[in-house]
Amino acid sequence: MKRYVTGSIMIIILLGIGGWVFLQTPWMQETSSGTISSDDQGKSILELPVAEAGDRPVKEFELTAEETEWTIEGEESVNAWTYNGTVPGESLRVQKGDFVRVELKNELDVPVTIHWHGVVLENRMDGVPGVTQDAVEPGESFTYEFVADDPGTYWYHSHQHSSYQVDKGLYGPLVIEGDGPSVDKDKTFILDEWAVNQDREQWTNMTGMMMGSMNGDGEADTKQMYDTFTVNGKAGEAIPPLEMEEGETGRLRFVNAGYQQHRLVFPQGSMEMLATDAEKVEGTDGGNVLEIAPGERIDVLFKKGKGTEVIAHSSSVENASDMQIPVVSSEGEAHPLPEKDSQGSAVSGTSYESSELLFEELPKADVSYDMDLSMGMNMGEGMTWQINEKSFPDTPPIEVEEGDIVKVDITNEGRFNHPMHLHGHRFQVQSEDGGAVVKDLINVKPGESYTIYFEADNRGEWLFHCHDNNHADRGMVTIVDYEGVYSPFELNDINNP
Repeated sequence: MKRYVTGSIMIIILLGIGGWVFLQTPWMQETSSGTISSDDQGKSILELPVAEAGDRPVKEFELTAEETEWTIEGEESVNAWTYNGTVPGESLRVQKGDFVRVELKNELDVPVTIHWHGVVLENRMDGVPGVTQDAVEPGESFTYEFVADDPGTYWYHSHQHSSYQVDKGLYGPLVIEGDGPSVDKDKTFILDEWAVNQDREQWTNMTGMMMGSMNGDGEADTKQMYDTFTVNGKAGEAIPPLEMEEGETGRLRFVNAGYQQHRLVFPQGSMEMLATDAEKVEGTDGGNVLEIAPGERIDVLFKKGKGTEVIAHSSSVENASDMQIPVVSSEGEAHPLPEKDSQGSAVSGTSYESSELLFEELPKADVSYDMDLSMGMNMGEGMTWQINEKSFPDTPPIEVEEGDIVKVDITNEGRFNHPMHLHGHRFQVQSEDGGAVVKDLINVKPGESYTIYFEADNRGEWLFHCHDNNHADRGMVTIVDYEGVYSPFELNDINNP
């Protein structure tokens, strides 16, 4: 699925220039006023057609953004921002074809939104402040409506200064039921990282970052920011066990809400992948280590073996012992962390081909876009993350017309991982041997290059950004800009966390 390109030493040079500046400034910079538009004429995104309930079943929810003192483990707690008082927020489960209506009420003292990560919906419901809506101010509310067309695992989170607000706990799971095998259990697990015993801002260990980048570790920055791993908002012994009896099967839905890649080790022979980013995959015979990138969703079929088992984070990283999911039966004692990380190979979101493709044959592109991912220096603000040597809102947009086939060549010549996520569309990751996987997020590691294709079939103004939101907040964002439509919202409306 990938080919390799030569890495650059420019990152090391940049890292040696001055101190590292914490990612405080939102990616929608204050200096960028005005609207996103392909020209001065055309139709506002608020004039585009919207879905109506009609005779569909209607599922209604209320989500209240509020401050909560949240216990991670034992006496360790954090001041969290939550939807409905828990981390993660309320689990939203609907059926394929349902009309979903969610009222967001904001009881925080800062603006918030909800982005429906991975859901293909109308542009005005996408939850991106300054692009598809104004952020919801304290004391106000906003109602999101969309049709749950595509079964699978999704999640929702704030897109208002998301590097900060998602870190504070503003996220939750969304499951659209209606596909997959019959199983005994169906559970969702959201993975995350927290700064519990340290200040999140203290990630200025230049030596550690430089050594990590020189050793090919694409996460030398994020590893310094956090000291605790969580599963559904809990760490270590506070993680509730998964209760299953020997021989039972479960659909386990994993969502990575953090900014660090995670590797989960399953009992040998117990797991096979079902879907990635809500797209079914096939040919899933493989290893027992699951690698999941920031923002990615992966569903697996798990079969319970004898006694008490554990699904545990690979021990190769610090804080791994925090992320262990006990799998217990009616009888059995606690099981220790596995002594070895793997008895098989690791699988990831690009390991298997999708069951249904967007393009059966390699399409001819109407629009081609080269996306070079890098890091730069703004002498006024410190380090920035760039697309084609520019930081948002100065990054070149992907300009399309409705119906275009769009080809994007994504190259990472830097030293850090960049999980690139496209809003409002699915894309096909194409390999030279004809294999392909359909996704909405691709983790581009240092030295990697991918070619993706998608059809411009959902008019609007759509983000394409790194889902290490720390990188997005410092500029690694561009826009898929449809001709003839524009956003009426002001980019400088989101200057506060």
